[in-house]
Amino acid sequence: MSGVAVGSAWGTFALSLLMLGVLVLALRWTFSRGHSLVTKKPRTGRASEYGLLVVVSEPGTFVEAEVDRQRLEAAGVRATLAPTTDGPRVLVFPEDARVARALLDAA
Repeated sequence: MSGVAVGSAWGTFALSLLMLGVLVLALRWTFSRGHSLVTKKPRTGRASEYGLLVVVSEPGTFVEAEVDRQRLEAAGVRATLAPTTDGPRVLVFPEDARVARALLDAA
């Protein structure tokens, strides 16, 4: 009977070591730095690389671009500010481009 108890104790010990090893590997992977596939440094692209969005404003600074974007948002036009290789650009969907340009030209 004692042989069964000793075998069971070693099995429990081995299982505990295995679980500890899995836990160590999981924590090491979780807290490692610089190897994540989830968060990548955003890259600056050309204005033509933003899918369906079209450029409606090409301001010289990000402050001016944000002012234009907020002006469009206040008027109900969905707009986004994108850092492109040519500088900041305000982009909207094609169906809103005519209205957005008119709003920005009037200001």
